[in-house]
Amino acid sequence: MRRKTKRVVFENVEVVDAGAKGKTIGKAPDGRVIFLNNAVPGDVVDVQTTKKRKAYFEGTAINYHTLSDKRTEPQCEHFGVCGGCKWQHMGYEHQLFYKQKEVENNLTRIGHLQLPAITPILGSEKQYFYRNKMEFSFSDSRWLTLDEVKSDKEIEDRNALGFHIPGMWDKILDIKKCHLQADPSNAIRLETKEFATKNNMTFFNPRHHTGELRTLMIRTSSTGEIMVLIQFFDDHKENREALLNHLATTFPEITALLYVINQKQNDTIYDQDIVCFAGRDHIFEEMEGLQFKINPKSFYQTNSEQAYELYKITRDFAELSGDELVYDLYTGTGTIAQFVSKKAKKVVGIEAVPEAIEDAKANAKHNKIDNTVFYAGDMKKIFNPEFIAKNGTPDVIITDPPREGMHKDVVEQILAIAPNKVVYVSCNSATQARDLELMNDMYEITRLQAVDMFPQTHHVENVVLLKKRA
Repeated sequence: MRRKTKRVVFENVEVVDAGAKGKTIGKAPDGRVIFLNNAVPGDVVDVQTTKKRKAYFEGTAINYHTLSDKRTEPQCEHFGVCGGCKWQHMGYEHQLFYKQKEVENNLTRIGHLQLPAITPILGSEKQYFYRNKMEFSFSDSRWLTLDEVKSDKEIEDRNALGFHIPGMWDKILDIKKCHLQADPSNAIRLETKEFATKNNMTFFNPRHHTGELRTLMIRTSSTGEIMVLIQFFDDHKENREALLNHLATTFPEITALLYVINQKQNDTIYDQDIVCFAGRDHIFEEMEGLQFKINPKSFYQTNSEQAYELYKITRDFAELSGDELVYDLYTGTGTIAQFVSKKAKKVVGIEAVPEAIEDAKANAKHNKIDNTVFYAGDMKKIFNPEFIAKNGTPDVIITDPPREGMHKDVVEQILAIAPNKVVYVSCNSATQARDLELMNDMYEITRLQAVDMFPQTHHVENVVLLKKRA
């Protein structure tokens, strides 16, 4: 039987910094770090610990003696419960400060890297309503508020359409208004729930795997197009068609109205057949005249406007003259590859997901780009000497790996090829720092730029230009 952690209360703890994963940092009387989930640097708080480890504690602020001047009023009524926008209570200029600090700390402390002069982090013009994709879950056993739990009243309406409570796979918080995606996202979600409730459609129960309605996905684009995908568990044709027809009539601006019947244990749609009910089976995103076809399974940066800024920085760092062979590793649907193609001789994209490569090829054809080629395969296997011999030795490599960074075999292959320049785009500067340290003997960092893609959260992107040492 596992021993329970003894909870301790520390009084008058000064919160001194922000750390990884959106946590803030205080110090216990014995000098150990305390990671907090509900405080802002500058607060003075009493802390109740929730975990005790050899080198640190985790805890929650239970009493506030002094409120930080870095605080601001959260806009969302669900803040503190939802868990999606953990930094809403911190002024945006301070969010940017701590994001840039995290990038610099990771590169210097984890990677032991020498950094050039630091340019300020690029903030997002939109601090709310910036996401182009949201996914909501239906539940017949919604999360109850503390007031509801304490009330003697019997709660009859337990239906929810919203987000998972952090750390609880079977509890959904019913969302009244989300500040992440622009209208008509909130209107579509609320209307979907209201119609389903009025017409006695059943919401999903994750424990028993029962119910009709499972998830709702809404995608929007900078061109004004809207995709709505409803995932059903039980398939009742009459109810399904009634709901979809109602949405098509109520929101004629929906460009792609889709559904899927998924009776698997999990709700991922990547192995499912998706049915187009009305409109197209895709929407288009646009950037500098290039159009990118987005289907329900496509990966696309979720902040369209800031993605454009990120890609411009990436292209600028690559310093292309028009004569270069460029490799775009982890190319996804080929967005960066096509974005830089007009300034390159040829771009070769590699991605593990075959469907993404099919999208990349289709988009290149749609955009009349004839100097890109795309390959699907496991990066550490396909990116080998035979591949280089076939496609040529790149002058520039652009790499944009997932959060876990590059496999060491991929890093070793880059070092073996030894291109003049490497542009490393990362959504996780800790794994980026690890990879860059492996390349440090051959390459030096000449430029870096942090980019805030996700205001109100701790997430930050970072772009680094590496050049071969003399």
